[in-house]
Amino acid sequence: MHNILTDQLIRMDTRGRGRISAPLPDVYAALMEDEVDAFPALRPHQRHAWHAFLVQLGAMALRRAGASEPPADSKAWAALIRGLTPDYPDDEPWHLIVDDITKPAFMQPPASSPDKRADYKTLLESPDKLDMLVTSRNHDLKSAVASSAETDDWLFALLTVQTMDGYFVHYRGISRMSSGGSSRYAFSLAPSRGRDAYRLGIHVRRDIDALLERFPSSGTYPMTDSGYGLLWIMKWDAAKDQSLPLRPDPFYIEVCRRIRLYNDPTDGLYAQRAISDFARLEAKSLNGRTDDPWAPIDRKKEAALALRRGGFTYQVISDCLTGSKFTESPLLSLTDTERRCPDTMLLIARGVVRYPKVSGGSETNGYHERIIPLRRKVVQIFGRNKSVQDLGEIAEDRIRDISKVQDALRSAICKFVTDGKPDDQHKKLARYWKDNLDYWENKLDEIVDASFFDDLQDEFEEDDATERRRIRENWLMNDKDGVVDHARSILHRAQDSLPCPAIQRYRARVRSNGVFEGRIRSNDGLPFLFQNNREED
Repeated sequence: MHNILTDQLIRMDTRGRGRISAPLPDVYAALMEDEVDAFPALRPHQRHAWHAFLVQLGAMALRRAGASEPPADSKAWAALIRGLTPDYPDDEPWHLIVDDITKPAFMQPPASSPDKRADYKTLLESPDKLDMLVTSRNHDLKSAVASSAETDDWLFALLTVQTMDGYFVHYRGISRMSSGGSSRYAFSLAPSRGRDAYRLGIHVRRDIDALLERFPSSGTYPMTDSGYGLLWIMKWDAAKDQSLPLRPDPFYIEVCRRIRLYNDPTDGLYAQRAISDFARLEAKSLNGRTDDPWAPIDRKKEAALALRRGGFTYQVISDCLTGSKFTESPLLSLTDTERRCPDTMLLIARGVVRYPKVSGGSETNGYHERIIPLRRKVVQIFGRNKSVQDLGEIAEDRIRDISKVQDALRSAICKFVTDGKPDDQHKKLARYWKDNLDYWENKLDEIVDASFFDDLQDEFEEDDATERRRIRENWLMNDKDGVVDHARSILHRAQDSLPCPAIQRYRARVRSNGVFEGRIRSNDGLPFLFQNNREED
């Protein structure tokens, strides 16, 4: 029931045909022709799960067939996908519902015997309850919105939990992340298309081409048997001896939960879940180093990227983009065509920030996504170590300059809230106001972050050293919207809002301003901005 290869289950908004429903092969055909504007059932945090599935499945099917070019015809895509499951002429691995629990269903591994159905005790009545555990709460991702869900709501939720979820009590996470309390993050390049900029189909097509080019069917990564590429085909009862050793196929699509979907004639689809105390893949020691095509690897920790609060800040993006702390993810490399004909591109970063809790399980800090336009000169440097190093040095210099301004701002605010107090109270007050200090410092970070990469590329594109210095100084201070200018404005707003006795406020403000200006002008600050007696208004 609900065969995703033949039934019109997946809604998509298209350029010319409006909103239609289609089977998976038709979705591929529409994507290859760049007809798809959106998938209306796809929630933001599910975007990478869906994109990665389409790319991995498409690349796997093409490679197994010995093909190098994605077809534009839906019938050809149907044949390619069925080529991955030749032992199932009735398409069981592509049905959302297969009543026989000993047979696979889409993203639902089979059990070893019918008796194992008794293991599936947890009832999940809506897709949001099935989805990643983060969405079972009213977090920034709204829960309980799928009481009248359609089939593709279930499909996207199932796909997301099976390929993206982490550790929770009695449940093990996916292999493609640094730890069970982390998450799966994505970095890749996508072609930019004029006013529309980001296009779903162009991104999918580009990543499929890049994977086929980087991991050909012969060489380091030979083709494996069809069962290992699609882990939901293989029997799994979550026994300890059923954890599989990781094989070196970068395209594998995993499952981390024992789930089965069913259909009630009255209430429609629902799911049942069984506990899984042992991971499907034995990959804990790899810390996410599984050849995930989208994952940067932390050089020092030898683990996949793990984000904390703040998400994809300019510091994190700089580290991943310039290779200073992370190895380049495979899909952050240019293809041969892109290297020969460099054009403007987009850097795509996506992921749900999650980290382990002391009490067990994991805690989330929301879904983060960032799309950064990259100009031709920056695109040209990918694969050229010296040029990447040059960009990295500029980015690191700018981050150090920002840090100096932040230190001055923090010291000035701290001076304002402690001025006139006994010395033995200064440290206590500073600790008390720490969250407030973080708040104002983060305000500056947010302002800088909004244009950091545009500003960085302005400097990188300039070849003349003198002009580069002028661009840097203007970015730092121009009496309007430089980093120092914004910091001064934030300091004044903080002084207006923070508590201070009226009789002491004027003196505290003057001394606070003095601390800021002194720190900025000192040798440990940015003295070069004031060498020509350049003063603020």
